[in-house]
Amino acid sequence: MKKVSLAILVSLSALTGAAYAQDNGVTMSTDPAKAADVEQRAQALEAQQQAMESEKPAMPAKHHKAPHHKMPAMKMDKAASE
Repeated sequence: MKKVSLAILVSLSALTGAAYAQDNGVTMSTDPAKAADVEQRAQALEAQQQAMESEKPAMPAKHHKAPHHKMPAMKMDKAASE
């Protein structure tokens, strides 16, 4: 059992390392064209978010909870009560 657990642990460690190595993350660029493109996309996204907010209704919809159903009272048999 210990060998299987150790094998699984080593496999997960290898997969985690491979996934971490493939992540490019944030890159930095000094190219003015790329910077302008990023700024343009950011402004477009901001405008889209503002448009979506203006389309929302003034009051949020109320969340209706389902009614709770009570269990019917258990009826005792006449034979059991005597």
